[in-house]
Amino acid sequence: MPIQDEAASIEIIRRAIDRGANYLDLGLPYDIDALEPRARLVGQALAEGHRQKIRIAAGLPSLLIDNTRELESYLDRLLGWLKTDRVDFFLLGGLDRYSWPRLCALGVLPVAEKAIADGRIGWLGFAFHDVFQYLRETIEAYDGWSLVKFQYSYMDVDHHPGTGGIGYAASCGLAVVVSEPLKGARLTREPPDPISQLWADSPGGTPVSWGLRWAWNHPGVSTVVTDISTIEELEEDLHLADQATAGSVTIEEEIFLGRLRDAYRKLRPVPCTACRGCMPCPLGIDAPRIFELYNDAVMYGDVATMRRIYENERHRIEICDECGACARACGFKIDIPWFLKKAQTLLNEKE
Repeated sequence: MPIQDEAASIEIIRRAIDRGANYLDLGLPYDIDALEPRARLVGQALAEGHRQKIRIAAGLPSLLIDNTRELESYLDRLLGWLKTDRVDFFLLGGLDRYSWPRLCALGVLPVAEKAIADGRIGWLGFAFHDVFQYLRETIEAYDGWSLVKFQYSYMDVDHHPGTGGIGYAASCGLAVVVSEPLKGARLTREPPDPISQLWADSPGGTPVSWGLRWAWNHPGVSTVVTDISTIEELEEDLHLADQATAGSVTIEEEIFLGRLRDAYRKLRPVPCTACRGCMPCPLGIDAPRIFELYNDAVMYGDVATMRRIYENERHRIEICDECGACARACGFKIDIPWFLKKAQTLLNEKE
């Protein structure tokens, strides 16, 4: 999480390691320079013997890779910031049906394999954001993958690539890392009235425990990454992890989570399933992803975060010429240009 107090952040990292945490994820930066302070702090935290007890995961979004020299430069800078000679897991971020072929054409894989051979990278993985079909194609296209990371929560059972994707990746022998089981704390925010009424009748437990237990419940999940910004949050997560077992969510609890999921989904302004049947756009507008951000902003009442992600991902709704090709291709007959205007009104506003 954003660093407010360096000493406190170092204490959190070291206490987590001392209590048994063995995987530290630096995330995928939208801005490489913005990652430097966090990486340097992690380097400090891992001094005095802590580096040997933890696996570091880092990576670079495909959005920021235009040539192999950039990848080489980033890796060398990252190792310098961390004060280490090796990143245990290196992830190519944001892989989908478009970015994966582009990275292959750029020659990224030989560069990564060279870094593995000389010891700067331990294992190669990827973070994925597309439907199941393209996950399967990506895994089958390269036999050097060791790890895959998905954003996954009880809201994402059938989304990019959902429960089926976790099971398939695990069946292929890949370690599966789940990130954002609480959707960046959006599932722990004060919920709107329809959701509050459901929580009042819940079988017990906190929103944090529900989110983490759901992720840990899947036998194909190797580890779960969650944001921690205080010692109290760390202690709660460690306590839950000590109790977590796959297959422990009961039928009664599954029903409750299904009711929560349905209630949230009714708040979506755009009935988009992100099937991506409307893509590619002639102008490069990623309508399904924009609708994800728009829906999340409204469903969880977190407009500020979605605006930052919209800007960081470099979306440009304003270039839409309303040709209508996307709407004609949509199997659900969604008026995509109209909804894009609605999304632009919300996501393009500055705070």
